[in-house]
Amino acid sequence: MFDRIAHRYDLLNRLLSLGQDVVWRNRVARCLPEKSGQQVLDLATGTGDQLISIFSKSGRVAGGVGIDMAENMLALGRSKLKKRRLDQALKLQTGDATAIPFPENTFDAVTISFGIRNVTDVLHALQEMRRVLQPGGRAIILEFSLPKNRLLRRFYLFYFRNILPRIGGLISGDSYAYRYLNETVETFPYGKEFCDLLWKAGFEAVKMTPLTFGIATIYQGDKK
Repeated sequence: MFDRIAHRYDLLNRLLSLGQDVVWRNRVARCLPEKSGQQVLDLATGTGDQLISIFSKSGRVAGGVGIDMAENMLALGRSKLKKRRLDQALKLQTGDATAIPFPENTFDAVTISFGIRNVTDVLHALQEMRRVLQPGGRAIILEFSLPKNRLLRRFYLFYFRNILPRIGGLISGDSYAYRYLNETVETFPYGKEFCDLLWKAGFEAVKMTPLTFGIATIYQGDKK
């Protein structure tokens, strides 16, 4: 599915979020551990936007790898890295978040943005993230959530159920992909329920930061 919409993925992210996806990804960069020269892994990296943001905005990253299962997305991401002359520091490769192809204790931070709800086994993916983190490393997850305010939630759900799928389908040519988006957002655990999954996966110092009235949330947990 993501291979099918790769050619319009970045455009629709900006359009459908009104540019907020860029703001949210930049916030993720601010959540990295307080050390320099970090090596970062970005899961479900898509076209590499989160990895690029982390490298460009944090000032604390020496290098990074992004993995994804969608080859068309990765191809576009590699072109972006080359255009920005980041292809020496940042690499993209095929990989599965539930079977991360790196040994334990490899990375200072592992991120995943708008991808955790797409994995087949969320708890196992979180455990894999913890496995490849070095002691003192941090997992940072950016994902959609539902606003607490009832009026805002009603408007948000109307947009997700009725407007977003139509615009996404029209521009991408794949209406199913954008119906899938709203269905997964509404059924995926968020807030305290997702924090409980991080605790269960073995993380410590678990916290969450709601963004834009709770439309999205950053979750983080540390490996001690």
